[in-house]
Amino acid sequence: MSLPRVLALGFLAMAACAEPQTPAKVAESVPRPAPLPAPPPDPLGPKPEAHLPAPYAPPVPDVFVTKGGLTVWLVERHALPYVAMTVSIPTGSSSDPKGKAGLAFETADMLDEGAGGRGSIELSRAVDALGASLVTAATVDASTASLSVLKKNLVPAFTLLSDVVARPRFDPAEWKRAHELELNDLVERAADPEEVERLVTRAVLFGLDHPYAHPVDGTTTSAKSIVLEDVRKFYLSAWRPDRAILVVVGDATKAEVTALVDQNLGAWKSPTAAPPAPVAPEAFRGPWPRLVLVDRPEAPQSVISLARPGLAASDPREPVLARANLALGGLFTSRLNQDLREQRGYTYGAGSRVAHTRGVGSFVSYASVFTEKTADAVQALVADVAEYAKTGPTNEETDKTRLQTRGDLVEKFEAYDRAAEHLAIEAALGLPADHERTAALAADEATKEALSKLASDCMDPSRAVVIVVGPAAKIEGPLRALGYGEIEIRDTDGSVVKGKRAL
Repeated sequence: MSLPRVLALGFLAMAACAEPQTPAKVAESVPRPAPLPAPPPDPLGPKPEAHLPAPYAPPVPDVFVTKGGLTVWLVERHALPYVAMTVSIPTGSSSDPKGKAGLAFETADMLDEGAGGRGSIELSRAVDALGASLVTAATVDASTASLSVLKKNLVPAFTLLSDVVARPRFDPAEWKRAHELELNDLVERAADPEEVERLVTRAVLFGLDHPYAHPVDGTTTSAKSIVLEDVRKFYLSAWRPDRAILVVVGDATKAEVTALVDQNLGAWKSPTAAPPAPVAPEAFRGPWPRLVLVDRPEAPQSVISLARPGLAASDPREPVLARANLALGGLFTSRLNQDLREQRGYTYGAGSRVAHTRGVGSFVSYASVFTEKTADAVQALVADVAEYAKTGPTNEETDKTRLQTRGDLVEKFEAYDRAAEHLAIEAALGLPADHERTAALAADEATKEALSKLASDCMDPSRAVVIVVGPAAKIEGPLRALGYGEIEIRDTDGSVVKGKRAL
């Protein structure tokens, strides 16, 4: 045997006779790491538990009347050097004379087209130079002029607002330009199926002669009949200090506001004639056609709606109805959107709305749907509303709508300009200064049973009319199969063009 082999066998024998090293001894031979030091205490303290937010209580304005007779609602906020204010009057499109639909809108539109000693361009440049915003507008029940500006520029900015509301120029050249733009906008509106749905829904629900029937900005026919002299007369009747309310939100005191009003609006006097009473029409009570069709031959989709009377803004149930509407169609996660969009794929969006008006308003559910699914979408929409009217919200929907209502309320009042504009509309509707606080409490405290009662009373589709805007040649047959009986044909201004068609 060779020497290397003998040595190798000897080494193996020695290894076999050696005492085996146990795992415990191996572990003992490895040094243990030092224990980690304890973490220092959190300087912020223990993590707080999450709690539901408390109900938000909207501010109640301080109400006073200046020596010139102008009523002021003041909400002082001194956290920011910023002031927002809105002048409102209780006159909107519901006060338009017969055949002059859109007159309140065009009057408000002309207020900032030159005022005081400045023409339209000079006025616009003066506003821009102060870093301010000045906007005039009209709604169904009110007309407004709004200003927002840094506190340091409040005095000169208020002078501009005062000129707009008390000393508009109504220049013929500016009228010609503004009126032509309005006519162009109305022509374009007729090409928007969603705008057509809104217009026709109002006309059908209230009846063509009702003050709420026509759109705020009028129609192409009515706008052509309005002349500058109509605007002047309407302004003198509607825009007067004994009918106006100035809402101020921001870094301003009662003494400062009073001084501004006395200096800039002291010469704004009311006519001797009694002011016109605000229009508060009753709801049109039908009878309504079961289904109305507006033919748009080239439309790539259909717009459908289900409409019925709602409540007046002064009705104590109105805030609860607005909350009940959230679960049905006021949110992206609402029932209508989840069913018609997510489950069925008929639309990119469906919802519902509740009008906030001096007189009895409306409740409308709606959707823009694929043309080939029009009849199916009508059937599904009506079924969803009927089910909600029958059962009301679930417990989960009740909780969700309460939190959403709180969040919406905070958002409404956190921005100075939005708060001023909102309170000014409330004032024009004849609501008291503490209405928002009272309404917020009523909506927040509403139970599942109260929400269900409002859903049953104000959303039941058995008292509603269906309106469809779309290509009649493609959708009339499937709509006929739904069993609504007669279909009434209307044009894009809401007028009956063929009467009721027997099917």
